[in-house]
Amino acid sequence: MNRPPHVAVVGATGAVGVEMLLTLEKRQFPVGQLALLASARSAGKKMKFQGKEHTVKELTADSFRGFDIALFSAGGDISRQFAPIAAKAGCVVIDNSSAFRMDPNVPLVIPEINGSDAKSHKGIIANPNCTTAITLMALYPLHRAFGVTRIFASSYQAVSGTGAKAIEELENQVAQVVRGETVTREVYPHQIAFNVLPHVDSFLDTGYTKEEMKLENEGRRIMHHPSFRASITCVRVPVYRAHSVAVAAEFEKPVDVASALQVLRKSPGLDVVDEPSKNRYPLPLHVAEKYNCEVGRIRKDCAMDNGLSFWVVGDQLLKGAALNAVQIAELLV
Repeated sequence: MNRPPHVAVVGATGAVGVEMLLTLEKRQFPVGQLALLASARSAGKKMKFQGKEHTVKELTADSFRGFDIALFSAGGDISRQFAPIAAKAGCVVIDNSSAFRMDPNVPLVIPEINGSDAKSHKGIIANPNCTTAITLMALYPLHRAFGVTRIFASSYQAVSGTGAKAIEELENQVAQVVRGETVTREVYPHQIAFNVLPHVDSFLDTGYTKEEMKLENEGRRIMHHPSFRASITCVRVPVYRAHSVAVAAEFEKPVDVASALQVLRKSPGLDVVDEPSKNRYPLPLHVAEKYNCEVGRIRKDCAMDNGLSFWVVGDQLLKGAALNAVQIAELLV
């Protein structure tokens, strides 16, 4: 191709869609034509990209003609319906939903880990779940060095992972509590302000949620590690942006803190913030809007042989979604 790729963004007006546009601009991704696509409800809205105003158009089956790359972030149903149409039109789809993540014919990619898998695409490439992406940014380098067998983890997930309405709900509830008013809710089953909910996504028969199973299932595919095991509790916390994950990992080989730090400090897309004596450790407040994930609180796990515990934080709208998608697009270009 001797011109910049023509790019379509599906779900352009949503929280991740907005971040995709900002990321394309900040990373100076070469965009030829740009199409901003969304539901009929959002059509006609104006959005800025590289100083120019673009009008959002309604997503239809004809939207992808002449386009080379489509970044999808409009939910699984839209992806299932329109991604195959886009691929058939000759457009490579990078899909942020869970629709294709476990499809053996669709590569599931984190560029720093398995970027070469993107080359085997048949028109669709899947972006991993946000918690999976953030966790693996710290876990995978350790796995390469020491061979991870299993992890036990708890996530502390920001409300922006649910979308713009959830951010609004937290803002409203905080104001209601401060004013002494009755708290109203519509997004979450319980009040999220000044509370934590051990409930992200829907429950399965096993008692785990769908979100909790994603780290094991997607981790196996991304790390090419079919026997990897992960027991997770996913928790929604009253934080606006950036997910945090506490991980206890068991490895095949003996591991110590010094050698783990050596590995992590060389890992792309990851910053080590680990000076507990100076109160320095990763915080969602500081990681918000940063491209790199941060890892800290690295210590020998006292309950497992060859075990290591650590705390990893990442902006789930970026590395967990928009940034990862744009990085995949960069691999294609």
